[in-house]
Amino acid sequence: MEAVIWKRPCVSALRSCGPFATCGSRGTFGFRNGGRALHRTFILRVINSTGSGAVVARPSSARKYKRSEGVDRKLAALRQLFHKPGLQMDAYIIPSQDPHQSEFIAECFMRRAFISGFTGSAGTAVVTKDKASLWTDGRYFLQAENQLGPDWTLMRAGTPGVPTVSEWLTDVLSPGSKVGIDPFLFSSDAAEELKHTLSTKDHKLIYVYDGNLVDEIWKEDRPKPPAAPVRVHDIKYAGLDVSSKISSLRQNLVEAGATSIVISMLDEIAWLLNLRGNDVAHSPVAYAYLIVELDSTTLFIDPSKITPEVIVHLRNSNVTVKPYESLLLEVERLANCGAKLWLDTICTNVAIVDAFHSACNKYFENLPKRSKQKSIKERNKLLNAKSIDSEMEGPLAIHKASPVAIAKAIKNGAELDGMRQAHLRDAVALAEFWTWLETKVVQDKTTFTEVEVADKLLEFRSKQAGFLDTSFDTISGSGANGAIIHYRAEPDTCDIVDDKKLYLLDSGGQYVDGTTDVTRTVHLGEPSSREKECFTRVLQGHIALDQAIFPENTPGFVLDVLARSSLWKIGLDYRHGTGHGVGASLNVHEGPQGISYRYENMTGLQGGMIVSNEPGYYEDRSFGIRIENLVIVRDMETPNRFGGNSYLGFEKLTFVPIQSKLLDLSLMSPAEIEWLNNYHSEVWEKVSPLIQGDVHEWLWKNTRPVPVNSTA
Repeated sequence: MEAVIWKRPCVSALRSCGPFATCGSRGTFGFRNGGRALHRTFILRVINSTGSGAVVARPSSARKYKRSEGVDRKLAALRQLFHKPGLQMDAYIIPSQDPHQSEFIAECFMRRAFISGFTGSAGTAVVTKDKASLWTDGRYFLQAENQLGPDWTLMRAGTPGVPTVSEWLTDVLSPGSKVGIDPFLFSSDAAEELKHTLSTKDHKLIYVYDGNLVDEIWKEDRPKPPAAPVRVHDIKYAGLDVSSKISSLRQNLVEAGATSIVISMLDEIAWLLNLRGNDVAHSPVAYAYLIVELDSTTLFIDPSKITPEVIVHLRNSNVTVKPYESLLLEVERLANCGAKLWLDTICTNVAIVDAFHSACNKYFENLPKRSKQKSIKERNKLLNAKSIDSEMEGPLAIHKASPVAIAKAIKNGAELDGMRQAHLRDAVALAEFWTWLETKVVQDKTTFTEVEVADKLLEFRSKQAGFLDTSFDTISGSGANGAIIHYRAEPDTCDIVDDKKLYLLDSGGQYVDGTTDVTRTVHLGEPSSREKECFTRVLQGHIALDQAIFPENTPGFVLDVLARSSLWKIGLDYRHGTGHGVGASLNVHEGPQGISYRYENMTGLQGGMIVSNEPGYYEDRSFGIRIENLVIVRDMETPNRFGGNSYLGFEKLTFVPIQSKLLDLSLMSPAEIEWLNNYHSEVWEKVSPLIQGDVHEWLWKNTRPVPVNSTA
């Protein structure tokens, strides 16, 4: 999948994402300057950075999104709720989040899509008494132009010199206004940042606890919360039992002076408990919270999702189950018991953090005066302390990043083996698919829609052992649609796949033992010289990153330039990160590691992590190119070890041919051609024993060495 820029989920969710912005974990976005744009029969206001004036929002492809009917009525109904008793708001922010700051969410939480009509996975809607604006990043500009209705202003996030959501609100609202949010949908850090910015103009941020306002409009049409059962993730794939993982986590608590931790990230819970769910499309997770104390572990989940097998599994791991809705009561209980609670405020919603802080305040208010003064003195000492004394009287919130994120990112041997095996089966499915597509389109002169092609790929993947689901919505983009970075084909609007234009296919599978994500761009006819040059430069960036050797704990942003430099030489670039982390039979986007130009992510790469390598180039209204493999970060043998450092490189996981006829070999060095030939040799060696017949012949033809151009 296209490499998002992974920051800790919703870290500063209301901060502008900078040039080419694409925030991996839904955020909010902003920018300045106004204008009008005509798009077919309705007027869409589009904000960009080219100065004021008209901006023409032309269709980017044959794909035309249907705008939701009744958007105006929804806005009117929402604005009426601003005047509910006890609210009296002037604005309401509708993010893309669920209560767990997930990137992909269940349908019942797709409130921003419902209210705005924009269905992209990232973005934030803001509704005031007389304005409605939507921020989204560069992956979705073209899609948002087509989907937003006439009463909405499209805010192109990441355009230089633009305001954030909070900055925009401070400008358009009268001093002293009230801005409402659902506290379950904002991380604590995001809410605090928003509150701080709004306060500069005497605006007040209010938490609306009495139900989400969009839900009141959605009413009975709102999808029901998911209720699929969870399942046990077998130890042969997990590699480590639950008791061992929780024991390591408790050691982290002791070292930090904490007595308990709240975990709200769904993939962290799934990994820690060796459970998998089916609550979110493409992501094998279940909606739940987890509290780990030094002597107990409690899972907060809908009890109807717990099967007899899972009951035994949890009982054997000394995990207690309580209802999902009872979490806040348990958080308050921890405060009343004087707990030192570890809270990752970057990804824990502000409702949880607020509940604990409020309970802490009540605890100290009820202390006798002498004890209260002693506790306050001890707490003040912590401001300059290097460690926390767990014997200190009274509860305390410890704000630190969750230790589970890194533990999960560094795969153990069983997880890596499972990923390797899943990728080989996935390679077989893709070889079968590409054989079918080339035969039908090139030889039989058959045309298919983008949806039909994606469905056929699913058919091939479904035949593979251990296949569960796609790991994300397949991006099947022909011609100009390939330039829409996060494109999703729909049956009644999609283009055809033929031999006249480039075709970009970004897809992946969820298997019982691993998660795959691969992108290939092909031309089934004769590519133009422009297409070949762009494709070649994208591949050169891919090769440069693949061959990188670097010191252990090097942040991913240090490597990002390798993937872009060949494009930069001719003034080209792409608006997404170069690599994202990938879970082992878990989320296809995983942090905290990543490879992007965003230097804020200082997470160092370590052996056992998995990342994608996927540079691209997108020419609006023309074509898109992306070449993606998944790789394992591994130790490398080097003649020297400067400073005693270990040095790392990459091991390939993806084994699917790269189309040679799209290359301009005159641009490639002998070393780059050698890399391609060696890669194809490895593809043939690993995949050919698993296939036969026409597929075997196709793989042979598409892995033959290309000649080395000695003059390059």
